[in-house]
Amino acid sequence: MHAPDTTAITPEPADTAPHRTRRWLRPVVITVLLALFTTELVLGWPSLAAALSQLRAPRLNWFAVALVAEVAAMGCYARMQRRLLRSAGVIVPIQKHVALAYAAHSLSVTLPGGPAFSTHFNYQQMRRFGATPAVASWCIALSGMLSAAALAVVTAISAIASDGSLQWHSLVTLGLAVLLLTVGIRRITRHPEKVEPATRAALAKVNKLRHLPETQGLDRIRGFVEQLRTARLQPRHAVAAAVFAVLNWLLDAGCLWLCFHAISDTQISNAQLLLAFCAGMAAGTLTIIPGGLGIIDSALVLGLVTGGVATSTAIATVVLYRIISFGFIIGVGWITWLVIRRHNRREPVVHGDTPRGQAQRPRAPGRPAQREHGRVGGGPGRAR
Repeated sequence: MHAPDTTAITPEPADTAPHRTRRWLRPVVITVLLALFTTELVLGWPSLAAALSQLRAPRLNWFAVALVAEVAAMGCYARMQRRLLRSAGVIVPIQKHVALAYAAHSLSVTLPGGPAFSTHFNYQQMRRFGATPAVASWCIALSGMLSAAALAVVTAISAIASDGSLQWHSLVTLGLAVLLLTVGIRRITRHPEKVEPATRAALAKVNKLRHLPETQGLDRIRGFVEQLRTARLQPRHAVAAAVFAVLNWLLDAGCLWLCFHAISDTQISNAQLLLAFCAGMAAGTLTIIPGGLGIIDSALVLGLVTGGVATSTAIATVVLYRIISFGFIIGVGWITWLVIRRHNRREPVVHGDTPRGQAQRPRAPGRPAQREHGRVGGGPGRAR
């Protein structure tokens, strides 16, 4: 009888299967994205060619300032999110927030179902910044609400400035909704235990449909809600975030105004241009077409023409604006996404917190835990 030859049997590494999956998944994803962009270009080319035929050589000085305004608008959005995270005690360098803003925006406006991809990407990166699941979700939701409320405020201001008929009851309703939402969020973050009865009842109904025990998953929800205690929106951070949200839209509208002056010597009412901008941005939220191609452009052109701008000038203005706000910003965003993705592959996260190969350092009792990119806690700190 011969002893079995165990030396010939080599166990396969545990991560071989995931590695093989990643090996074939990457070219598939790249092929799908290239096919998607090619399809979008083919379908949108007739409208794009017609619009480009109306574009005259812009004045380079106005064009350069318009580019700076759009970059500043993206910076304001990044600073708004940074303020929200700082209010929860997560301190991250501004350049990381700016990179995240560009990459997430590109995912949102170029992919079908882009907002879902953008939200997931935002969540992943904020977890890498050191935010807990509850804080990351809170920051993403609140930044979206702040941005929408800021656009509503800018629209109301432009309607008043243009002597338009402002529906005060709609404005009051919006203000009350924002106030009640803010009070509700602050109350939940200060007293998360008050939502447990409602959470338990809803979870019991969901688990009943799934044929699971009534309390299945309750511990995870309790932990998630408990994390909201650190997500307190301090007044100074709330005011700063609201100001940055409004500046984000105003600078974006300023880019459109500068593009108009880069094309034409004629004058247009600033209030009318701002109202046309708000109408275009509102129209973009109602379409499933990536980037709002055709929808935003038509609304902007119609708004400018209504304000007394010649049709050819309006088309040229919108084309130049979209070259900056869509073409340039999206291009930078996708490059940023590739850089972030490459960096994430080099430093994968174990359990969503600690990069692989980086051990948790022991800390003294009472000292707050340190994260990869920032410090989590309510005390003062300086970004690195």
